[in-house]
Amino acid sequence: MLNKIVAQVIKAGKTYKTGDTEITALQASSMDIKSGELTLIIGPSGSGKTTLLSLLGCVIYPSFGEVLIDGIKVNGLSEKELSAIRLEKIGFVFQTFNLIAPLNALENVMMPMQLQKVLQSDAAKRAIEALEKVGMGEKTKSLPKQLSGGEQQRVAIARALVSNPQMILCDEPTASLDVKSVEVVMSELKKLASQGKAVAVVTHDTRLSPFANKIVYVNDGMVADKPFKEEEFKVK
Repeated sequence: MLNKIVAQVIKAGKTYKTGDTEITALQASSMDIKSGELTLIIGPSGSGKTTLLSLLGCVIYPSFGEVLIDGIKVNGLSEKELSAIRLEKIGFVFQTFNLIAPLNALENVMMPMQLQKVLQSDAAKRAIEALEKVGMGEKTKSLPKQLSGGEQQRVAIARALVSNPQMILCDEPTASLDVKSVEVVMSELKKLASQGKAVAVVTHDTRLSPFANKIVYVNDGMVADKPFKEEEFKVK
């Protein structure tokens, strides 16, 4: 279903205490992530965008406010329950790919399903289908070191996709890629959004803006729907 609200942040934020000092990583913020949309979360380093992504990904609890995933309020859930939501409803794509070096592309993509205790034969079939979706069907037996950066990132996208999550969260997925690979990876993410996934991409790079259905800007722990100051978002 398109335009379904998959994740909600409602006046939520995050603070940390260091001794007697309280640090606000993210001020009270509200936003929705919807199916069928690629949402770009743009901000400079240290702005709070990764904290926002961590709240959406159920990696941390909000210090105040509410976070809902598929209508489930996560604030009061146990670590085990949060882990189950991450496994069943959320796929993660990281800047550093996080592929396991001794495993080939197929085995890397099968990893989430092994955690879900899916039968080996079913897991292999689904992994092959996921790799084919991102144009990596002919690279199933390749080790990460035999793949280019763009190819490794596409395997990482397949791994995020294989458990059929409602939402895919990407943390600087193009930062280590050349221009051609950036185009390929963002096109794949855009295609997933058009097929009904909710996709959120954290980046500092405004060159990704043409791929977005919606852009959220983060700076100094604050979230807005337009840039704070243009010069703060120049590509570094």
